Amino acid sequence: MPFFKQRRKQNNKENVPAIELENKPSDVLSHDIAQNVQKLQTIYENCCDVVFRSFRIGGEVNATILYIDGLVNVEQLNIVVLPSLMNAHAAEEKTLASFLKESLPVSHITTVQTVAECIEQLSSGSCLLFIDKQPGAVALGMAKWEKRSLEEPTGEAVIRGPREGFTESLSTNLSLLRRRLKSPKLKTKAKTFGTYTQTTVVVAYIDGLANETLLEEVEVRLSRIDVDGILETSYIEELIEDNPYSPFPQVLNTERPDVVAANLLEGRVAILQDGTPFALIMPISFYSLLQSSEDYYQRHAISTAVRWLRYLFLLISLLLPSVYVALLTFHQEMVPTTLLLTMAASRELLPFPALVEAIIMEIVFEALREAGVRLPKQAGAAVSIVGALVIGQAAVQAGIVSAPMIMVVALTGIASFTIPRYSAGIALRMLRFPMILLAGSLGLLGVMLGLLLILIHMATLRSFGVPYLSPMAPMQWGEMKDVLVRVPLWKQNKRPRLPGTKNVIRQAPNQKPDPLDGDDKLSKGERS
Repeated sequence: MPFFKQRRKQNNKENVPAIELENKPSDVLSHDIAQNVQKLQTIYENCCDVVFRSFRIGGEVNATILYIDGLVNVEQLNIVVLPSLMNAHAAEEKTLASFLKESLPVSHITTVQTVAECIEQLSSGSCLLFIDKQPGAVALGMAKWEKRSLEEPTGEAVIRGPREGFTESLSTNLSLLRRRLKSPKLKTKAKTFGTYTQTTVVVAYIDGLANETLLEEVEVRLSRIDVDGILETSYIEELIEDNPYSPFPQVLNTERPDVVAANLLEGRVAILQDGTPFALIMPISFYSLLQSSEDYYQRHAISTAVRWLRYLFLLISLLLPSVYVALLTFHQEMVPTTLLLTMAASRELLPFPALVEAIIMEIVFEALREAGVRLPKQAGAAVSIVGALVIGQAAVQAGIVSAPMIMVVALTGIASFTIPRYSAGIALRMLRFPMILLAGSLGLLGVMLGLLLILIHMATLRSFGVPYLSPMAPMQWGEMKDVLVRVPLWKQNKRPRLPGTKNVIRQAPNQKPDPLDGDDKLSKGERS
């Protein structure tokens, strides 16, 4: 059976005009330094941060260094590079390669031949060295710009586990990944996207674990991207996912290097981008969104109990308001008499039906949640908590909503926070409103209808060829040991089969701890 069942759309680039820069420079550099510098001065006209520095190598040969201020290590340029060039004994008959080898104390050197390559190197933080009567130019790898220090990801905090998170520097992120995966089998392929941004994107995978068909599919989808700019991995996510109209994410995003490393070890593919701390992982299933990295850092029994709690609160987050509205509107006989009398007394003077009441409180709660996120950190938590208490108490006293509805909405909000992935929580928050409308219109029949529609939609989704509800639909009993439960590490002998891994053996057999042999040896040693 083929790994990808859906038909792939062919990328007909002949019929789709590509977005290009106006007057895109593709001229070849000449031997005349003045002509080359003039071309770049014309391109970087009205750019105050682009520096042209002319000097003589050894007092004999004309040369010019070109760089963008703020992207280059100016201290190294002033102290090491320029003095070495100015004091060098250069002769015009020397070849460029021999001169650089003997006189330039820079480790990373690239020769460029076109103006377009010069622009690319400058934008990446390199210095360009032009030497008179020498063909092309030399790009000196001296990039240095401000970047924040390593911090723990605020959205994926753990009690036990690494405290490092990705930053906006691609080189730093790759080094964090290399620290965890030291094998040369870790491959990283760089690509550039965005006509104006020229954003560097890296596709990472482990050779021998990732399936070639999966890699080909990822590269095909990336090759279709032809936009003017890529500012965050969310741009790429929207352009490569299987169903862009679905509320459910089909690509996992994370700030944690350990999460990326763990998924690469399972045969998946990761995408890292310069300028953002979020990495993309594909393919995934729906259950990947309900798993946390801390599940594998705690004892397996505790992790299993926590997963069951997440599944329970996932249902509460999606269904509790709609079930409450359905019971009050259509199915009062299903509520115990004492509780029904209490709820009826709380709703005696309310002007709105339960449907309108639930929608109003859900909108208010979502507004408070967004306000807490967008406000400054010091005031955000206070505003969200105080706002919820004050508005809820005032609404009850004013006779707009009932106290049970406040409790239902609050419990629903708490349940949505138990989902580890923010993107999955947003999907449930979006689906909660149509579920409430169906419950207010058709009762529990509407709730079941909405739930069936959601399940049918999820069953049709795929993430790079992998069924979204796998390994439950289709059922794969061998893969269930890391879905509803988290079996001990010594039982996870095989990698997941659905991502298409070639090497399914994860570890050697018989890894279960057996202290009996050790006790026997210890007792013998004590007796001796």
